[in-house]
Amino acid sequence: MPETLSDIWVYLAASPLLALTITLVVYQGAQWLYGRAGRPALLNPVLISVVCLVAILAATGTPYQTYFEGAQFIHFLLGPATVALAIPLYRQFEKVRRSAVAVLASLLLGSMTAMGTALGIGWLMGLDQVSLVSLAPKSVTAPVAMGIAEKLGGLPSLTAVFVILTGILGGALGPALLDRMKIGDPAARGFALGTASHGIGTAQALQESEVAGAFSGLAMGLNALATAILLPLIWSFFG
Repeated sequence: MPETLSDIWVYLAASPLLALTITLVVYQGAQWLYGRAGRPALLNPVLISVVCLVAILAATGTPYQTYFEGAQFIHFLLGPATVALAIPLYRQFEKVRRSAVAVLASLLLGSMTAMGTALGIGWLMGLDQVSLVSLAPKSVTAPVAMGIAEKLGGLPSLTAVFVILTGILGGALGPALLDRMKIGDPAARGFALGTASHGIGTAQALQESEVAGAFSGLAMGLNALATAILLPLIWSFFG
C-alpha cells in the first residue's frame, strides 16, 4: 500500500472513477454554494466547477488527458442531454408555433448581433483574421462553432475557449441583465439565453421554467443553423 500522500494520489489517479467522482462532488458543492448564497451571478455552478477542477489538476500535476479518461462518461452524456431538450420543446410546441414570426425575427437579429459584436470588438482590439474568425461563432454550441471556425480558417481549439467563456458569462450574468431590463416573459428570456449562450444558457433557462427551457433549446439549435449559413457569407463579403 502507498505510504505517502503523493503515492496515494498516484495510486487513486489510476482509477477512472476518481475523475468522475471528483467532477460530480465539485459540481454538487458548487450547486450547494450557489443556492446557499442566494444564486448570485458570479457564483454560477459551471464557473465555480471549472475553476475548482482546474485548481485541483494544477495542484496535483494531473494531465488533462488523464482526467478526461475518467470523466469522459459525462462528456458522453452531453449527446443524450442535448436530445432530451426536445421534450420541453414538444410540450410547448403550440406556444412555439404561435410565436413563429417573433422567433424568426429574434433569431435573425440575435444571430447577427452575436457575430457582429464579436467581429467588431475583435477588430477594434486589433485581432488578426485567424483570431477574428475563431471568435465570431462564440455564441454557437461548441461542436458546430469549431466546425465553422475550421472551415473558415480559424483555430477550433481557440473557438472552444471562446464558446465556453461565452456560455459561462451568459449563464452567469444573463438572467440578472434580463431582470434589470424588466424582461419577465419566460419565452423571451429563454430565447435570449439560448441565442447568446447556447447550452449553458439553456441549462440556466431550464432552472427558471419549462417554457424558458423550451425556447432556449430551440434558440440554441436554430442559432447554430443560422450562424453556419450566415457567417461564411459575412466573412466572404467583408474578408
